[in-house]
Amino acid sequence: MLDEKTKAEAVRRISEVVGPEHVTVHETDRVLNAHDAWPLSEAKIRAGEILPLADMVVFPNSTEEVSEVLKIANDLRIPVVPVGGGAGTCGGTLPIYGGIQLDLKRMNRIIYIDDDSMTVRVQAGVVGIDLEEAVNKRGYTTGHTPTSLRASNVGGFIATRSGGSMSSLYGKIEDMTLGLQVVLADGSIVECKAVPRHSVGPDLKQLFIGSEGTLCVITEATLKLFPLPEERRFRTIAFRDVHTGLEAIRHIFHRGVFPSVVRLYDPEDAAMSFSTRFPIDEGNCVLLLAFDGTVEQVRLDEQMTVEICMGLDGKDLGQDPARYWWEHRYDMYYPTKFTTAGYSIGDTIDIVATYDRLERVYYAMKEAMEAEGAFVLSHFSHMYPNGGSIYMIFFTSQPDAESAWTTYRRIWDAGIKACLREGGTMSHQHGIGLTRSTYTADELGSSFEVLRRIKEVLDPNGILNPGKMGLGVRE
Repeated sequence: MLDEKTKAEAVRRISEVVGPEHVTVHETDRVLNAHDAWPLSEAKIRAGEILPLADMVVFPNSTEEVSEVLKIANDLRIPVVPVGGGAGTCGGTLPIYGGIQLDLKRMNRIIYIDDDSMTVRVQAGVVGIDLEEAVNKRGYTTGHTPTSLRASNVGGFIATRSGGSMSSLYGKIEDMTLGLQVVLADGSIVECKAVPRHSVGPDLKQLFIGSEGTLCVITEATLKLFPLPEERRFRTIAFRDVHTGLEAIRHIFHRGVFPSVVRLYDPEDAAMSFSTRFPIDEGNCVLLLAFDGTVEQVRLDEQMTVEICMGLDGKDLGQDPARYWWEHRYDMYYPTKFTTAGYSIGDTIDIVATYDRLERVYYAMKEAMEAEGAFVLSHFSHMYPNGGSIYMIFFTSQPDAESAWTTYRRIWDAGIKACLREGGTMSHQHGIGLTRSTYTADELGSSFEVLRRIKEVLDPNGILNPGKMGLGVRE
């Protein structure tokens, strides 16, 4: 926390930049911004624990205001934590060292849509559903539809390398981001030009994408747009086991078919998610598929996919389970059905691996996490020609807070160690934040030292989101 003299000076100087009505030190405002959707922080709040609070919350309205605020913070050596929609699940916006939470919700303008280039320029605070609905009216889609779409924004997508449910066809946010505007710790405004490809040295915007507020504050972005599909069709196939389901997915991509949705549920997750509504045989896995495009393209893609799946003894369940999931994919999060009482806690480890390692990673993580007392269910949720991601979802219930938090950490440790040992990568789309910060050096190996040096050069005073991603930890 800041001393009173530094805090008063910061409030005075920042109020001159953004207006006094856009700086708050009220405890209620600071408490409301004290956590994101990290299940551990939510569980601790339910258990009556008090999380660290920022000294103030600041609401800038433009890149220029962000620049001036960062100049003041850098001068006074005050930590700054950028905040978007607060939908992150890794504690990335928790103000663990106090200071300023820089809340970007006022920066919510869609600046322009370029019909010729099929791009959109937006401020970082634009909420995902607002952007999607705006471009839909012009005949486009962003193709980026994470389950948090109604509660997260563009800056958060980019800061965490977010992935949407249709990433198999449209890509993740790093594939969609053509241009970027960011502000560095000293207030410098950096523009990465929006072009589809270039060969003018390294692509610096990829340095800032996924940096989670530790290297810069993202203020604007230029994103790709795609034509709204003429048709979207759904199909559901059941398989006898995970191995056969993954084989089907590999063959689908190798055949040159790119469904927009590819989600394979293991037997436990299939039973929990679908068996009460649809005729799912016990022990079966369930593959949900969606196809986007022209009527002719969708018909052909679906036909080839069904042929592949039937050749692997798949059972055709028609369109209903996949369509049901699509139409209700937000329900479980608003409010989440995983919210639990007392000292029960659930979370998700979203990993990614190539196909030669993916099944091995799945079984190794499942075994390791269950050995620590977790109930584990999983689905392979974002799939690509070379591999894909797994949601390892776990639950544990303990008699007291100390046991709950200790068991939670043991489950995480066991899962991540198994993932890395078998050649997986510890996050596909949720980022690092606090949850994974202690594993970052192991994950990145020798390249972590390069990242640390970049942090020291761009943020020598360590004001930008210190302690996250294993960077800028303060004494």
